[in-house]
Amino acid sequence: MTEFSIREAVEMAVQTERLGYDFYSAMAEKHRDEKDLKELFSTLASKEQAHEKVFEELKGRIGDSEPAEWNEVAPYMRAIVESAFFLGKEKAAMHIQNIRDLQGALGFAIAFEKETLLFFYGIRDGVSDTELIDRIIGEEKEHIRWLTRFRQQG
Repeated sequence: MTEFSIREAVEMAVQTERLGYDFYSAMAEKHRDEKDLKELFSTLASKEQAHEKVFEELKGRIGDSEPAEWNEVAPYMRAIVESAFFLGKEKAAMHIQNIRDLQGALGFAIAFEKETLLFFYGIRDGVSDTELIDRIIGEEKEHIRWLTRFRQQG
């Protein structure tokens, strides 16, 4: 089994957070006339942006060394991220159209965050140093806790 370095894992985290920001921003715009939905998705977009910055900082501390296999691994990992998280531009638009109310939006957002969490657990299994991946997993768990609290209030 080829191991992925922490750098690759963190780069995937950065890309995932960017895609999540784009998706949540689009959802906030779609529901701009519905206060609760707009606030929910705007907040999630902000959280995604903040997490991206954390992951960029982590990536900067790791340095630039990458394994020789990265050219083969990168396209595969990118394909997993794009398909598993439903975040391609057309795919995100399709999901935006199907969300009709706050509970549907929350359910989809929680499912998205769970899929993200599963992805990072999978990445962790392929790296030799898990400390940074564990930090990423902690960030994703916080998203789920926040969404769950929001859903329980509604």
